[in-house]
Amino acid sequence: MNYKHLYYFWQVAKAGGVMRASEKLHLTPQTISGQITLLEDDLKTALFVKRGRNLELTDAGRVALGYADDIFALGSELQEAMRNPAEGGRPIDFRVGIADAVPKSIAYRLIEPAARLPMPVRIVCREWKLDSLLAELAAHRLDLVIAGAPIPPSISVRAYNHRLGESGTSFFAVAQIIKGLKGKFPACLNGAPMMFPGEDAAVRSRLDQWCHAHELHPQVVGEFDDSALMKVFGQHGAGVFMGPTVLEREIEKQYGVKIVGRTSEIVDEFFAISVERRVRHPCVIAITEEARGQLFAKRRRA
Repeated sequence: MNYKHLYYFWQVAKAGGVMRASEKLHLTPQTISGQITLLEDDLKTALFVKRGRNLELTDAGRVALGYADDIFALGSELQEAMRNPAEGGRPIDFRVGIADAVPKSIAYRLIEPAARLPMPVRIVCREWKLDSLLAELAAHRLDLVIAGAPIPPSISVRAYNHRLGESGTSFFAVAQIIKGLKGKFPACLNGAPMMFPGEDAAVRSRLDQWCHAHELHPQVVGEFDDSALMKVFGQHGAGVFMGPTVLEREIEKQYGVKIVGRTSEIVDEFFAISVERRVRHPCVIAITEEARGQLFAKRRRA
């Protein structure tokens, strides 16, 4: 594309006509009209239509104007950044997808290091099903996907799993519920009111297997796809709920609950999925280093 042609189109659209644009650009109307004609030939569509003595944008022209606004705004930002490099320039866009099965508290702890980088960062988060997020990643509309499982074998996408770490599972409840539990953990969960993750959660099958292995038959009072909502119900005394062991103190403090018990037999794994085999994006580097060095480090040492 000849960006000079696009610039003349942009000036005519902003000025509202060829004559006013020609006065501003100090060019003849014939020159500007000829440049716009070349742009229309290149794009194979009309950008303006005559209405009496005036020019109006066509539907394609309005689309082109939106792109031109972005292109020349970026050009202005580039000039400003070069004139004032000490101000940090344009923020880095970091587009991250969060699989809906990942607990919100874990997602925040994983992404937060990107916000502490010395350069300005604009974080854009998308929450969706893992297969949809991987499609967005493959189309380069996301820089990273955070998931509770590696790329499923059934999904054909050229991307790479970067294992961040794992966490055991702890069980929580309000004091009133805990007083009514009988016996030691985990036997005390037998017959206890309890909330389970939804069937689509990766941890659900592991929880079911664990209960079967320990011959536990809790009273399931609810199933939740949203782990944050499950915790709120637990906070108000609906029953026992589960959460990542690495966030025990945070969950206790935020929801006013106590630990019923913990197990290393139910393990949650967390992955960063990117199109890069070797991570280069500064935000992704910050996330992987913080996760492996801090958030999940205690689990590895144990």
